[in-house]
Amino acid sequence: MQLIDTHCHLDFDDFSDDRQQLMVRAQALGVAHFVVPAVQQGTWQSLLTLFQQQQCVHLALGMHPLFMAEHKESHIALLDTVLQQQRPIAVGEIGLDFYSAETDRQMQLHFFRAQLQLAAKHKLPVILHVRKAHDEVLKCLREIPVMAGIVHAFNGSMQQAEHYVAMNFKLGFGGMLTYPRSTKLRTLAECLSLDALVLETDSPDMTVMQHRGQRNSPEYLPYCLQALAELRGQSQEIIAEVTSANARQVLGIK
Repeated sequence: MQLIDTHCHLDFDDFSDDRQQLMVRAQALGVAHFVVPAVQQGTWQSLLTLFQQQQCVHLALGMHPLFMAEHKESHIALLDTVLQQQRPIAVGEIGLDFYSAETDRQMQLHFFRAQLQLAAKHKLPVILHVRKAHDEVLKCLREIPVMAGIVHAFNGSMQQAEHYVAMNFKLGFGGMLTYPRSTKLRTLAECLSLDALVLETDSPDMTVMQHRGQRNSPEYLPYCLQALAELRGQSQEIIAEVTSANARQVLGIK
């Protein structure tokens, strides 16, 4: 089996002491590819430098909605240039996060729409972070269509899921599937078409039940695979094959 972790922040300091070792351990467990999305302009170059020799690592470049204090208007033009020069696998991690009432929604929308326009211009998929804002994100995607994408850590409704899938998006599921209390999420993962799903860890966050309270890692992706297979009553081999094919399709991983 070859698994693809479609969302892990291996550049974060949490992995500074053992980054290469954990990647080797994860590969030994069947995790063949790691998709690493940026969160702010200040990390783009370090990401490119850190992983330039790693053929198993695929980068997305973008500006995360929870890092608004770090984003500048000039970074939009910089992203345009970097996308042209570096051709990352996707534009991401981008999106909207309206969880907090203190959020500057208009500024988030401005940066999100600008990055969707760049993704459309450069014919790249997007990796989305969406929290308490699925309807707003779907509205933006209707106005600024992109070629494809992944909704990372999907937590919306079945109807919203269907709208994303109709727009050629895949839905990311990870460690929260391993918790029996995640009833809504587990029902979605069970009922959605397998062709719509991809696996992720969101390392170092959102760890699996088996390592609760610890740093999350791509090494734990097999736990997510196991949970999804059990929920759907299908073999882990089938789940791995289809979810990896889904990731390859949307992100162009060879």
